[in-house]
Amino acid sequence: QVQLSESGGGLVQAGGSLRLSCAASGRTFDNYAMGWFRQAPGKEREFVAAISWGGDITYYKDSVKGRFTISRDNAKNTVYLQMNDLKPEDTAVYFCAAGAPIVFMKSPARYDYWGQGTQVTVSS
Repeated sequence: QVQLSESGGGLVQAGGSLRLSCAASGRTFDNYAMGWFRQAPGKEREFVAAISWGGDITYYKDSVKGRFTISRDNAKNTVYLQMNDLKPEDTAVYFCAAGAPIVFMKSPARYDYWGQGTQVTVSS
């Protein structure tokens, strides 16, 4: 059984930092992308960042470029999201996803596996 387990969310003041982790178990994701999405109350789930299996291809939502960094450790089957200079508008539940073909790594519909989500709250 495949499971994605996120950790690292919490409450932080604007300008602060958090590091999210997502550990996958049950299978590896060789040649597939892993990504982070988020969903704020009353809004649709949106793409945040994604990374190819080799880590050589990354994509970011425009509003997080320069502040967020996605990385992965395939030996640990884990993907990370380092979030710096957090803003109140970053407040959301953040979800880890895995299993999308690299060419579709920004599309939530193409991911086969999802974590349960971790809350990130940024106070002003």
